[in-house]
Amino acid sequence: MIRNQQRIAALFSCGEPSAVMVKVMLAELSAREPGSFEFAIVRCVVANEHPDNDRFAADCEAWFGHPVTNIASTEYRDCWDVWESRRFLNSRHGAPCTLEMKKRPRQEWEAAWQPEVEAFGYTVEEQRRADTFRRQNPEIRLDTPLIRAGLSASDCAAIVARAGIARPQMYLDGFKHNNCRTCVKARSPGYWANVRQHHPEDFERMAKLSRALNWTPCRAGDDTPIWLDELPASTPARDDSADIDCSLFCLMAEQRISESGSGDETEV
Repeated sequence: MIRNQQRIAALFSCGEPSAVMVKVMLAELSAREPGSFEFAIVRCVVANEHPDNDRFAADCEAWFGHPVTNIASTEYRDCWDVWESRRFLNSRHGAPCTLEMKKRPRQEWEAAWQPEVEAFGYTVEEQRRADTFRRQNPEIRLDTPLIRAGLSASDCAAIVARAGIARPQMYLDGFKHNNCRTCVKARSPGYWANVRQHHPEDFERMAKLSRALNWTPCRAGDDTPIWLDELPASTPARDDSADIDCSLFCLMAEQRISESGSGDETEV
């Protein structure tokens, strides 16, 4: 648990892990002296996400019992606007949509609210990602409640299901993460076959934009580029959804949530 901090933010991304992260934070903070901290739940809204995310966010807000603050880019309408304006999709240095649609709005909000600690929904499988984030963003005091609690993505899916909240539609459609409908950081042919199946208009638009920019996000196992308009019709749409299988850590976390933060506290 975070100690002696005045402003604490939880970054809610409409994924199941980030939803459970918020509940774990709320349970921990319930043991704090009232008035000793300020807590904000922040969602960065991106128009390219599935519209069901708004339903999931509303369900989670009711579950949290705490309002969610929505932020968004003030410069770009959506990721298509970024890609078409910048004439660039992705590289080993990152995707411009992540910078413009997520990082910059978050930085603008941080500058205004000035949180002292920010909690992200990294799961135990993502320890390396959390470590990388800390190295690349030393100005942010990162908290990882799910890693601290030993919770996996599968654990989080189970907790959300038992709370009576329907999974975000992207998961139900077979996507591993609840990202945008066309994530340019995804390379698997199976991923893009799934986009073609569930979001054909987005798929066709990306196929045309890829040709115009002479770069395709889709790659074979040996990193050979595959143009989306040449992706074989026989390519199976890969089901990457996390299994809903709750571990012992999951059950312990649910007990802690229900008991409003009892147990040992960990200082960040």
